[in-house]
Amino acid sequence: MKYLTTEKLTIVGAAGMIGSNMAQSALMLGLTPNICLYDVYEPGLRGVVAEMDHCAFEGANITWTTDPEVAFRDAAYIISSGGAPRKEGMTREDLLKGNCQIAEDFGKNVRKYCPGVKHIVVIFNPADLTGLVVLLHSGLSPEKVTTLAALDSTRLQEALAAHFGVQQCKVTGARTYGGHGEAMAVFASGAQIDGKPLCEMSIGEEAWAAIKHNTVQGGSNIIKLRGRSSFQSPAYNAVKMIEAAMGGEKFTWPAGCYVDCDKCGFKNVMMAMPTVIDAEGVHYSCPLGTATEMAELKASYEHLCKMRDEIVELGIIPPVKDWKALNPNL
Repeated sequence: MKYLTTEKLTIVGAAGMIGSNMAQSALMLGLTPNICLYDVYEPGLRGVVAEMDHCAFEGANITWTTDPEVAFRDAAYIISSGGAPRKEGMTREDLLKGNCQIAEDFGKNVRKYCPGVKHIVVIFNPADLTGLVVLLHSGLSPEKVTTLAALDSTRLQEALAAHFGVQQCKVTGARTYGGHGEAMAVFASGAQIDGKPLCEMSIGEEAWAAIKHNTVQGGSNIIKLRGRSSFQSPAYNAVKMIEAAMGGEKFTWPAGCYVDCDKCGFKNVMMAMPTVIDAEGVHYSCPLGTATEMAELKASYEHLCKMRDEIVELGIIPPVKDWKALNPNL
């Protein structure tokens, strides 16, 4: 089997459902044979390793560890789902304090053991904040750290496809930006349904409200239906993001990235933007939308700033004015 690279990919939280699916997806897509599975829960981790071995992936060199030094040392790429999962009735924001503390330890491990890492994808919630914490404490440059935001857009795409009775791939330009949470901004002004602009198609206010609701609550709906947080879709999208960073097919769904842009008016946050991930990292541009969409995006940004200030008060990250002292790349 031909692999995209032979460099080390570390999957953090590998004993969980997302982590184990990421391991399988990475091997099925032929990203790298050298995958290190890391988790603090050894029994579950050993079970995942056995499953991967039983798949008999050609040329695979799967290692596993409960020791962060072994896991992070010399890693070229890292995907982390190593936070507490969201349970029914919880918002992503409910996970704020505990998962941000996990993110702080994660960032410090990167700084200590693999400062030369090429790209990190953070997917444990609230991802906009955990990714920011990782970036600050790792000392990495912003283009090397992204967070999972694509699911909101793929959920919008799926909802529009279901409404119009077309294949999901026939819906293009449907995007969500801002926070990966209840305050996300849903952009549909650029959407097309099988090549026809959405604005030229008949869709009532009630139907559109339902589509927006289903998009925003997509993760909660999975929990209600399956009794657990989604794992297959975040695993696949995260692996596709890291594939792009390895030099594979570019990832063009929105990704969460560090934004400090005078032109956009968004500064010192991690948020979903129009992005492309390639071998050079993540690149973002300013969103374009209607006045209503831009107002929603501004409100989402302000919500993120409020949450950011909360973790400043908790002492997890320093005040914005002191960020450059912690991470000179900002």
